[in-house]
Amino acid sequence: MGVPTTGSEIRQAYLDFFKSKNHKIVPSSSLVPENDPTLLLSNAGMNQFKPYFLGTIPFPHTVPYAASCQKCFRTGDLERVGYTARHHTFFEMLGNFSFGGYFKKEAIAWAWEFVTEVLKIEKNRLWVSVFENDDEAIELWKNAAQLPAERIVRLGADDNFWTMGPTGPCGPCSEIYVDLDPSAPAPKSFQEAAESGRFLEIWNLVFTQFDRQEDGSLKPLPKPNIDTGMGLERVASVMQKVPSNYETDLMASLVMAIAKAGNIKYEVGPTQTYTSLKVISDHLRATTFLIADGVLPSNEGRGYVLRRILRRAIRHGKLLGFEAPFLNKLVPEVGKLMGKVYAEVVDRQPHIVNVVRAEEERFYETLALGTERLKEKVEALKKEKSQTLSGDEAFMLYDTYGFPLDLTKEILKEQGLSVDETGFQTAMEAQRERARSGWKGSGDAMLPPLYKEISAKMSATVFKGYEKMKDLGSIVQIIRVKDKKHEVVSQLAEGEYGFVILNQTPFYAEKGGQVGDKGVLQGFNSAEVSWADVLDTQMVSDTLIGHWTFMKRGKLEVDQKVEATVEESERRSIMRNHTGTHLLHAALRNVLGTHVGQAGSYVGADRLRFDFTHFEGVKPEQLRQIENMVNNQILTNIEVAKQEMSFDEAKKKGAMAMFSEKYGERVRVIDVPGFSIELCGGTHVNRTGDIGLFKILSESSVASGVRRIEAITGEGSLAKVNHEEEMLKEIASLLKTTDTELKNKVLALLDEMKGKDKELSALKSKLAGSLVEEMLGQKKEVKGVSLIVGRADELDPEGMRQLVDTLKAKIGSGVIVLGSGKPDQIAFVAGVTKDLVGKIKAGDIVKEVAKVTGGGGGGRPDMAQAGGKDASKVDEALKQVVPMMEKSF
Repeated sequence: MGVPTTGSEIRQAYLDFFKSKNHKIVPSSSLVPENDPTLLLSNAGMNQFKPYFLGTIPFPHTVPYAASCQKCFRTGDLERVGYTARHHTFFEMLGNFSFGGYFKKEAIAWAWEFVTEVLKIEKNRLWVSVFENDDEAIELWKNAAQLPAERIVRLGADDNFWTMGPTGPCGPCSEIYVDLDPSAPAPKSFQEAAESGRFLEIWNLVFTQFDRQEDGSLKPLPKPNIDTGMGLERVASVMQKVPSNYETDLMASLVMAIAKAGNIKYEVGPTQTYTSLKVISDHLRATTFLIADGVLPSNEGRGYVLRRILRRAIRHGKLLGFEAPFLNKLVPEVGKLMGKVYAEVVDRQPHIVNVVRAEEERFYETLALGTERLKEKVEALKKEKSQTLSGDEAFMLYDTYGFPLDLTKEILKEQGLSVDETGFQTAMEAQRERARSGWKGSGDAMLPPLYKEISAKMSATVFKGYEKMKDLGSIVQIIRVKDKKHEVVSQLAEGEYGFVILNQTPFYAEKGGQVGDKGVLQGFNSAEVSWADVLDTQMVSDTLIGHWTFMKRGKLEVDQKVEATVEESERRSIMRNHTGTHLLHAALRNVLGTHVGQAGSYVGADRLRFDFTHFEGVKPEQLRQIENMVNNQILTNIEVAKQEMSFDEAKKKGAMAMFSEKYGERVRVIDVPGFSIELCGGTHVNRTGDIGLFKILSESSVASGVRRIEAITGEGSLAKVNHEEEMLKEIASLLKTTDTELKNKVLALLDEMKGKDKELSALKSKLAGSLVEEMLGQKKEVKGVSLIVGRADELDPEGMRQLVDTLKAKIGSGVIVLGSGKPDQIAFVAGVTKDLVGKIKAGDIVKEVAKVTGGGGGGRPDMAQAGGKDASKVDEALKQVVPMMEKSF
């Protein structure tokens, strides 16, 4: 075979090359990760090999080498997809991997061999970057590639050091770049060439050789790994000598098919039309693969990702003139393009078409209503001179009309507006909370029937966690969980997950709002100590506590003695937050009234959240009073009494109970004498002083008549105080003042700004006045109607509106259209006198005009405003007015 050029040839050449190097060629895994609950969608070639990298299971091949072409999906740059040459949601990642086998020498040599000998990319076009301290890699590149020193670039950790997290496996990496314009003058720097796109990164080689410790030190791994990734679309653009991934044979035919379906002229270039074609082609390909791998549209998780991209594609279709479902008809084009490699997009094509059609039909029904609603909100924001749509309004568009947040953001961006994303997320969480509270029942109903059968045969787990955080117990049952299958087994082997049930345990199982404990189980019945991480603790029935466990070393067996140890620092944080929640509840009732009742809670190590019934927002002074009241109870350092008694006795003592909870004859009462007394089975501090500082973070609405407070205690509060203190010092330093004088300094600056604003307003009025005569001099007649079209770059949109009003008054009858083309502000304002709005409307004028610059807008028939994106096309846009006038009159 000659030099591979097409996408298929490059893919096959890569796999054949590494097969010749004794790599096992592994098919792409599904976009839905099979054994990694931490991952929403497969986003890298190494995902399916994670167990081999971690050493939990051996790689099934004579040598621990693998190579693959992996289907990948990423949403991190969703808003940039279509607007650049390289960004995608779905893409293919070529990769070769070593699990404790070969290392840097072979990885570098083989990468260089493939790029220069198989792809035949000229050596003088190649550059490499390395981690700044990786002298070994630099020497290997010099030996393998004979690259001159100036084409081996040292970069810092942000660019060339890979980490899995704050601790754990990590290591330096090295990237191969291709100069896309080698005949051009040498760039001033590598960074400049990379950022401009002249140097295109095509391959990243990750050398996982360290284990980062909690103190930040790097401990060498006994068996270092290799993890590489080469974007197929990028390499194809290099080999096919095209400037964009969308012009390669992997994408171009799909883009052209979409253009043909819409009777749209296919023309590559920086136009809104080509941008929309790219968005649709990427999202159509991604949609097809997601559905083929079992994802269905929904409002949660993977389904929501699918719904987002589908609806974004539909919206760009409407921009191109598609007024009816069209994506489903184009699904077969993806099959034609990729079916030979990925049979699932052909085999499941009827299903994919049906799912896409149903989602399109559903969205088209609500899109018009939602767009109209958003348009109304945009107009209202402009009238109010506000730049931000509230989170509640954005959520209403999402919840009622199916508008994904990024679609709302994109439409608002075209108008120069933004959205309160934090408020949107708060509203989303409130809905989820309502959905969760709508189902009342015990957790065991959510587990397979197997657990009820086990529970019926076994004695209840004895909870010892009120007195201790470490205890000995015996394993009475093990349920292994593999591929979502729950199975009773006699032992849990290394690398396996499952629920381990003990006869007694210090681990608290999640309930009553308090999260489950984490920690470790150690077994001693064999020559080697076995070690299992307890990742969570749950009630697997009304009476049994299940330790959700990952077997890290050795094995655990039924009847084996184990030492169960709770993660103490986390438990103590939970205890502080739980007792803090009780104090908060009592303080709320004291300050707001006894109508306050608990409506939900979350007690974790990081924070506490308390939902309560109340008819209005809590005033700032009330929040301060509540916070002070809680902290006063903490400062008294009173003993927290914990007693078990009958339910009737607890009620006589005045203990508060949750109406939705089920209580037995015996209950546990948590009593802060004279202040708070509640029924509670959770874990609590011994004295109120153990809580430390209590600090309210926020107060908000959850639903009608339900408010929410989030707060922190202990170490969390201390960290917040320290952070805010540092921030105040930084702000004071920036303003060249002291902490104590900061407020006075800010007030003085605000007064100064008010004065400047007045001066600016006066100057703008003077400027607008001088422009009136200039604009009147540009008046012309079109079909007997007065028309003024001109640029007013000196004015902001408000000034332009004032000038239009003045000109309308001056000419009596006519049409005025002004444009502004400053790079940071592209705006159009149109005005039509009342006698002419029956024939031409200001809103129609600005829509047509703004479209030329990639923008849009609208407004009243007599006054409308629009924004744009391309300042260089303002003059061209304004030229559209005369033809519109000629058609209208």
